[in-house]
Amino acid sequence: MRIRLMRWRTLRRISLFFAFLLILINPFLNYYLNFNFIQGWYQSLGIGDLWVVSPLEGLESILLSKSIYAPLVVGMLLPVVLASLLGRVFCSWICPISFLSETLDVIKRPFSKTRFFKDHLVFPKWLLWFALIGDILLALIAGAPFFVFLSPPGLVGREIMMAVFLHTLAIEGVLVIIVLLLHFFVTRRFFCRYMCPLGGLLALIGSRRRLLVHQNRENCKKCGLCKRACPIGLSPADGETTLPYCWNCGECVDACPTKVLGFRWTKGLLPGFRQS
Repeated sequence: MRIRLMRWRTLRRISLFFAFLLILINPFLNYYLNFNFIQGWYQSLGIGDLWVVSPLEGLESILLSKSIYAPLVVGMLLPVVLASLLGRVFCSWICPISFLSETLDVIKRPFSKTRFFKDHLVFPKWLLWFALIGDILLALIAGAPFFVFLSPPGLVGREIMMAVFLHTLAIEGVLVIIVLLLHFFVTRRFFCRYMCPLGGLLALIGSRRRLLVHQNRENCKKCGLCKRACPIGLSPADGETTLPYCWNCGECVDACPTKVLGFRWTKGLLPGFRQS
């Protein structure tokens, strides 16, 4: 029964592990074996002749250059389609920051006296939109794509690359440590909830996503376990899985004792999307 309850967490952690393994071993393959079929990290990842580009970095490049570069648009297409169909699944199933946060959770779990970790500092969810708007405005004012250089998810891959190729680390890598400390000691996924402009853009793109966690309201016991399990502090029992912030991690589905929550593929507008 426990295996059944943990199925989505297990699948997600496997996905996060292999996604992290890709950017971990790839620099060694590039540097020592001259294997260059795969290059880069999740800001800009090259697979053969195909380049997959982060939508935020691509958008910043287009706005700053005031021109549309066709290969860049093609590179943005895959993550945009993925987000429009599945929502913020990059954040929960692929992002290296999520992998490192989950690893910290595993380390912290034996020392925790409760089943779920507590959030000590909670802000309004809409701060995520300010992070997105602020990043774009800052890039336009300064004339430089700040998130390209200071993105914690991107910094993980860049630091690994620098360590392998240049045998050194950049001072910007401290941002990754700060993000993980906030998660470990203050609030679960603090950066992901409130400060990540890429997460904000993916949430915006996925606001009409087709995959969402559906709730059978009639059988819900309002026990609150789903809310306590949600890494980003949403309340599935109140319909918040239909909000753009939800990143379809499946933690609430696993935690629900009555099994009234489950993933469902929808058509048209999301039911309950306007709920707050």
